[in-house]
Amino acid sequence: MDSLFSIVLLVMSVVIHEVSHGYAAEGLGDPTARYAGRLTLNPLKHLDLFGSVIVPFILSLIPPYIVFGWAKPVPVNPYNLKNQRWGEVLVAAAGPAANLGLALIFGLIIRFGASFSFLPHSFFGIAASLVLINILLAVFNLVPIPPLDGSKIFFGLLPDSLSPVKDWLSQNYLILFLIFAFFLWQFIDPVVGLLFRLITGL
Repeated sequence: MDSLFSIVLLVMSVVIHEVSHGYAAEGLGDPTARYAGRLTLNPLKHLDLFGSVIVPFILSLIPPYIVFGWAKPVPVNPYNLKNQRWGEVLVAAAGPAANLGLALIFGLIIRFGASFSFLPHSFFGIAASLVLINILLAVFNLVPIPPLDGSKIFFGLLPDSLSPVKDWLSQNYLILFLIFAFFLWQFIDPVVGLLFRLITGL
């Protein structure tokens, strides 16, 4: 039951992540996500069978039982963006920013729990899971490896003189992703724990 509940929280979080991309693009002049019917919180419009269901379910059965996954990317046409210099960076940053915002809101509720005494005790356990999941999503998506949001932010900040770096990362993203997942995530995981403690006070 806990695993199923964690998957539900994950789905809610990745949907908000993707919808935030869509609304950011819409605000910058690109209506592609709206035309595709993706500016909605209806999870059925965003779910990826493998990333939103199968992977989280398998991870929920394997120690350390950290549930993680993703949804179908919201379509964005960068040529429609009014700000051609920073538009893609802002759209890419909107997803992780939404996850950090959710983590901050529910984390502060946990931290100042005495002020929310009308909430049932079970709510704070749910809130803690939601904070952790959203921090994971934000930190993971900020890694500068394609096709993660962090790569779009990184590419947008790169000067034209370093475009070969962009090409190299784009060509070797799969091996880089595997190296990150199996060897480098252990160095990122403490950052997630630190952010969780800073936000919640737990």
